[in-house]
Amino acid sequence: MEKSSLKKAMNGIINICKERGYTSFDVVARLRGICRQKRIGHTGTLDPDATGVLPVCLGNATSLCDLLTDKTKEYETVLLLGITTDTQDMSGTVLGRKDVNLNEADVVSCIDQFTGDIEQIPPMYSAIKIDGRRLYELAREGRTIERKGRHVTIHSIDILSMDLPRVTMRITCSRGTYIRTLCNDIGERLGCGGTMESLVRTRSGNFRIENAATLDEVQKWADEGDLSGHIMSVEDVFGDCGSIRMNPPADKLLHNGNTFRKTDMADYTDSAKERFRVYDSEGTFYGVYDYDRGRKLYRPFKMFIP
Repeated sequence: MEKSSLKKAMNGIINICKERGYTSFDVVARLRGICRQKRIGHTGTLDPDATGVLPVCLGNATSLCDLLTDKTKEYETVLLLGITTDTQDMSGTVLGRKDVNLNEADVVSCIDQFTGDIEQIPPMYSAIKIDGRRLYELAREGRTIERKGRHVTIHSIDILSMDLPRVTMRITCSRGTYIRTLCNDIGERLGCGGTMESLVRTRSGNFRIENAATLDEVQKWADEGDLSGHIMSVEDVFGDCGSIRMNPPADKLLHNGNTFRKTDMADYTDSAKERFRVYDSEGTFYGVYDYDRGRKLYRPFKMFIP
């Protein structure tokens, strides 16, 4: 093993395939040990029973966590009709059972009504904080409190298969969508109840499950001294932006995260772009800037100090 490859802090994103039984925080904790660095953050919570894509940011890429969390998500889920639980998935206590006397056309028509902008009431078993306490903490105490509805967007729901009482769906949605709440609400509208039987996140932004690695695979790369070769650079996240290289006298402006003008640039590409990757005169990437056309200057959007 090339231990030296792990001594220097790494910067970038690892596309993790979270396995069943791990929380998102468990994934981060294990990666801290594998990568031997503390500055790590995930980009969107997955419940312990859920699996799939969980991009994890290392080093200065943690500045991207909020940006990546906002990206569109895609899931594959199995809705089990006729059962309701206190957690809205099969990990919870069953609250009720009903016969499912529905035809497929009724189910399809109901599901279609949940596309577009909808309102969800967050489940009690969730990590949302109210008055300083997580909802799941209150739920474990047997308490139920009023929650405000949250607006989310369901871009599409594709029914992959239907063998009632089970419906397998592919869902593309905005940040903050609870798929188990969606399953619960569909079951409620159908009159028989419903719960989420399984969930796989297949995409988060540009990160897809076919390119995701398990924690054991990441451990193997680290043991072989090959981990850095599997980390997506911050620059690649902004690959569709233009690029700018600074004049040597203007390096200090970039290094300090200050604004600058075209006269401070040595060269650039894609001048029509609104957003640019910016490098100092020696070619070191420092951050992403937006062009303010009104004031004709470049303002920092995200800084990634080496």
